[in-house]
Amino acid sequence: MALDGSLITILLIGVVAIILLSVFFSFFPLMLWISALASGVRIGIITLVAMRLRRVTPSRIVNPLIKATKAGLGLNINQLESHYLAGGNVDRVVNALIAAQRANIPLEFERAAAIDLAGRDVLQAVQMSVNPRVIETPIVAAVAKDGIEVKVKARVTVRANIDRLVGGAGEETIIARVGEGIVTTVGSSASHKDVLENPDLISRTVLSKGLDAGTAFEILSIDIADVDVGKNIGAYLQTEQAEADKRIAQAKAEERRAMAVAQEQEMKARVVEMRARVVESESEVPLAMAEALRSGQLGVMDYMNLKNIEADTQMRGSLGKMGENTDGSDNSKNNK
Repeated sequence: MALDGSLITILLIGVVAIILLSVFFSFFPLMLWISALASGVRIGIITLVAMRLRRVTPSRIVNPLIKATKAGLGLNINQLESHYLAGGNVDRVVNALIAAQRANIPLEFERAAAIDLAGRDVLQAVQMSVNPRVIETPIVAAVAKDGIEVKVKARVTVRANIDRLVGGAGEETIIARVGEGIVTTVGSSASHKDVLENPDLISRTVLSKGLDAGTAFEILSIDIADVDVGKNIGAYLQTEQAEADKRIAQAKAEERRAMAVAQEQEMKARVVEMRARVVESESEVPLAMAEALRSGQLGVMDYMNLKNIEADTQMRGSLGKMGENTDGSDNSKNNK
């Protein structure tokens, strides 16, 4: 029983020792401290413990510091830790500084840290400064003065401008400005043949406008990759205009026809109105004659003479109609 009690005690002591060592090594990164000393980086173990208390991962600071020291950058731990606490990527900044040093590009830590905190990839910017990047624009359609559409695709070779990375415009601005320059150049050409014969005219004109002003890039060259002829926009627009003019003329003609029809109906209505007035006037004649007979202004013999005249007039009219022939041959014979 005594042996078993001592064994249990030893096991408990071992477990406690393991826990204490785990806690110790979690707060005291001994292996990281040894690696730093072996690399020539002077850093105290208390400083590493203080990083733990500030919720800073020591390896995120010490490993980049080792690389910076080996590269001869002369950075200190406070600079790296402050950048880490600000939300920056310490390892990427150190890699960018090393790449800039190897390429003889002047870049300070404060500038690199500001670029990284601004959300740009400072390492990619340094690499782009050494190895320029080619940006291919989409197909830009423009119309020359002769009305022919020209489709142009360009390749823009740019290099990162580290001094303008903070606050400078991106690739979208470069593409938009180049497209605007292509449209302006093609639109000012007298004929689409001029653009096809001299595509470098677009490159020279666009490049001379200083399109990289205010951007994070420096334009090295603008090369025309492809030039194609599109639709005859001028003829299409003229056709559309002619069609529109025709529809307008048809609408105006229809309006005039409708007005003529309305005027015709109005005249017919006026004729009917006049006939009604004539009938109304004719209906007043018998009344007037009756009044004349009653008043003695018209005698019975006068009335009979008037009726005889009317009958004679009707007879003559009937004889005249009988003399008229619908066949033109009889009339010609009578004329002879």
